Amino acid sequence: MRILIGVPGLLIVTSAGPQDPTRASVPFHIAVNGAKPAGTEVAIALAGDAAELMKPEVIANVVGLGVPRLRELMDKCLDQDVRVYV
Repeated sequence: MRILIGVPGLLIVTSAGPQDPTRASVPFHIAVNGAKPAGTEVAIALAGDAAELMKPEVIANVVGLGVPRLRELMDKCLDQDVRVYV
């Protein structure tokens, strides 16, 4: 049996970029307002177009429907030590 150390309990993988702000924001929303507060270790993996979400000018301007602004969600990721892989 092999034990993996440092592997999150939940890895959210997304490829949605800033062209679809709601879909782009949902993984961050689930991580910081759902999984982490519930005690689940969580990380987010950004693939394809989602890598654009790491640009400061993009973070500032992504606003989805029914979810907090990406800037707020990213700040919570930092505060809650949610890892983001690109």
